[in-house]
Amino acid sequence: MTHRVVFLDRASLKARVRRPAGASEYVEYEKTAPGEIVARLKDATVAITNKVPLRDESLRHLPQLRMIAVAATGYDVIDVAACRARGIAVANIRNYAVHTVPEHAFAMILALRRNLLAYREDVERGAWQRAEQFCFFTHPIGDLHGATLGIIGEGAIGQATAAIARAFGMRVLFADHEPPKPEDVEFTPLATVLAESDVITLHCPLTAATRNLIGMAEFRQMRRHALLINTARGGLVDEAALIDALAQGLIAGAGFDVLTTEPPVNGHPLLDLRRPNFILTPHVAWASDGAMQFLADQLVDNIEAWAAGRPQHLVT
Repeated sequence: MTHRVVFLDRASLKARVRRPAGASEYVEYEKTAPGEIVARLKDATVAITNKVPLRDESLRHLPQLRMIAVAATGYDVIDVAACRARGIAVANIRNYAVHTVPEHAFAMILALRRNLLAYREDVERGAWQRAEQFCFFTHPIGDLHGATLGIIGEGAIGQATAAIARAFGMRVLFADHEPPKPEDVEFTPLATVLAESDVITLHCPLTAATRNLIGMAEFRQMRRHALLINTARGGLVDEAALIDALAQGLIAGAGFDVLTTEPPVNGHPLLDLRRPNFILTPHVAWASDGAMQFLADQLVDNIEAWAAGRPQHLVT
C-alpha cells in the first residue's frame, strides 16, 4: 500500500486503531474543524472520518482522494453522490453494534416500562420513607412479557433487538417500507405497527424518506401507554412533536440516545425536558468497549481490503 491515510477525528473512537498495513503515511488528528478539512487531507488518498462531514465543496479540492473510510454505520456525513461522480470509494462499518445498541434500547425500555426514574424520584424526596406499608405504589409497572414491540428497521440491529424481545416473550412487528427488503422478514404496514405496538424502537438509517418519520400524525396513531425509543438518528423524529406528544399524554414515555444536532452546544429543547418518563443519553448506545474495538478493527480492514483490490462494505 502506498497510500497516505488521514484520520480526521480520532478522539471520536475510544479504541486501539492499528496503522493500515503498508500505508506510506498514517496521520491522526484528534478533531477537525470544517475549515481545516482541505488542508489536512491535501495529498491524502484515504480519509477516515466519523462525524466530520465531507461534502462536495471540500471534495472538489482533493483530487488525490480515492477512498473514504467511515468509522460508523451511518454515512449521512458523506456526500455520496459527489463521491460517486469523482470516483471516490466510500466504505462504512457493518454489524458492529448488534449487541450494544439493542441492549441500550432495552435498558431504556425496561426503565420506562417499569417507571424506574419516577420511583427513584419518590425515594429521593422521601415519599417511600413516609409510606404506611412496606411498598409504595405510585406509578404503573408494565411487564414486557405479552407486550408488542414494533421495530422500524430490519437490519442486523433490528433483528438482534427482535431476538431480545422474543426472549422476553414479546410479540414482534417489523414495519413495512419501500424496497429493497429481505425476503425472510414478515412486514406489517406502518399504520398497524403504530396502532398495535406497546413499544416502538427505531433502527433505520436517516435518509430523505425517513427524516421526521415520526411526527404528530404518527404520535396520534400510537397507544397512549406506548413508548418510543430512538437509538438510531435524531432526524427520524420530529422533536417538537415529541415534546408536544409527551405533554399531551399521547404516548407514555420516550428514550432517546440521539438528537438532530450533536453535540447540542447551543442548547436543545430535549435537554430541558425534565420528566421521569423521558430518558436522554449522549449518543452512547453504540459505544460499549467491545463494540468500539470491533469497529476500529473493521475500519482498518475496510481500508486494507480496498487497497488490495478486494473492497468490502462499500456504499458507493
